[in-house]
Amino acid sequence: MRKLEFEDTFEGDRVDETKWVPYYLPQWTTRTAAAARYRLGDGMLRLRIEEDQPPWRPETEGDLRVSSLQTGLFSGPAGTRIGQHGRGAVVREEQPELRLYTPQYGRIEMRAKAVDDPRCMVALWMIGFEDEPERSAEICVAEIFGRDVGPDEARIGMGLHPFGDPSITDDFTVETLPIDAREFHVYAADWTPGHVSFSVDGQHVRTVNQAPAYPMQLMLNIYEFEPGGAYPKEFAVDYVRGYA
Repeated sequence: MRKLEFEDTFEGDRVDETKWVPYYLPQWTTRTAAAARYRLGDGMLRLRIEEDQPPWRPETEGDLRVSSLQTGLFSGPAGTRIGQHGRGAVVREEQPELRLYTPQYGRIEMRAKAVDDPRCMVALWMIGFEDEPERSAEICVAEIFGRDVGPDEARIGMGLHPFGDPSITDDFTVETLPIDAREFHVYAADWTPGHVSFSVDGQHVRTVNQAPAYPMQLMLNIYEFEPGGAYPKEFAVDYVRGYA
């Protein structure tokens, strides 16, 4: 029987910073460039890309803009390469260590609406807290590019990426499902020793027969890869839950 151990239904008018860090991997850039743009209302989070938002890390990522929440944070001193999901980057701003929600195994789910802007992608994923470089795999619960969203079907990315974890083999697929992802759907991953199973609206989609065996943090975000179109661009999230 599952036990609810993490839940945010996004009440109030500010992100709950006992649950989320409202910056996207700030160690590799600046907190100004990494700060999430968002609004809360009607019990819903809307992560936003706004027209005046600065690029996240222009020296290496060009025009990429991100609004993101994450449930853990740490880095080494400035000038080192220590920190989550760095892939060879150098720390610009040292960050405090925060372990707000870093489970090992369980069920992670969200109820959310994707966007159909072809310049954007929305996602819920998990990365190793990475106290050691090898503990850096990713579980992608759902990754949805705007170009893959239509009224009758959507292509949903899900699976594992190893990054620096030699025990994990890349196993990531993009599944075509008969849903309008611009409407609310529930995306989930059940993570157990040796397996990760993925579902949408309670229907099993696929299982990966391997799994990271260390604590991981949640990453919830909208990306814009190049500027253009109408602003703001919004990723609407009704809730995020984690079960032991």
